Amino acid sequence: MPELPDVELYISSLRKRIAGQPLERVRLATPFLLRSVEPRLDSVEGRAVTGFRRIGKRIVWEMDDIFLVFHLMIAGRFKWRDCDATIPRKVGLAAFDFANGSLILTEAATQKRASLHVVQGVESLASFDPGGIDVVTSDISTFMEALQKENHTLKRALTDPHLFSGIGNAYSDEILHRAKLSPFRLTRQLEANEISVLHAATVSTLTEWTDRLRRETGDAFPEKVTAFREGMAVHGRFGKPCPRCSTPVQRIVHGEHEANYCPVCQTDGRLLADRALSKLLKDDWPKTLDELERRKRSG
Repeated sequence: MPELPDVELYISSLRKRIAGQPLERVRLATPFLLRSVEPRLDSVEGRAVTGFRRIGKRIVWEMDDIFLVFHLMIAGRFKWRDCDATIPRKVGLAAFDFANGSLILTEAATQKRASLHVVQGVESLASFDPGGIDVVTSDISTFMEALQKENHTLKRALTDPHLFSGIGNAYSDEILHRAKLSPFRLTRQLEANEISVLHAATVSTLTEWTDRLRRETGDAFPEKVTAFREGMAVHGRFGKPCPRCSTPVQRIVHGEHEANYCPVCQTDGRLLADRALSKLLKDDWPKTLDELERRKRSG
């Protein structure tokens, strides 16, 4: 799922191409994309895009008092193409035609989860905001208050949109690795200095990746928006060496989500076990890297 750096990249790329441009036509390839009834989708045709904003992982187009609210979910992506470009048959959801090109919305997934809402007025738009703070602009006291609002694991807290805006599975892994904190550490167990380190790691990770993606993309439109980036420290790097200590990166899988971490840098050499697997294996679950390596050799 596109997270804060990717969403900001999309917004800056869209701003260069369609800010101030009238939306000439909307071509809807599937009715399941549109999740609202009023105002009608065709009511935005002929209106200029006057601005953009980010609400968590949502991308919002401002068109005076009407807003288009896009949530790309896991597999939704924007593609910038020539005028009146054909919507891809299997993955295409919609096309938004401008005088200088067409923006195609695709979703390469069996289950179509991406959504579009047409919203009238700022009060209605506010209902899409889950309330998480913008960490990049937050001070340490605001960050601490949000972090310790409830006693959750750090992984869960960072990815909770009601606490923090725009952080998901990928960048939470990177943040916790930079902060040298376990994803299973409880928020109310942290000392003040650890919270300060986590705040700094969160701001620097999101800022650096946003700047990096913008530099790498340049004037082109982002075509490879992914949760797995070359240069990431731990996310998507299971079994590969930690860039800080060279220890193999470990992971815990929960359904569609996973936590990637370095056991030396983040958990004092202990291996974390997901609840289902550790309950199944009980005493057979390896507790350290040394024990894991011994079992591999003996197996």
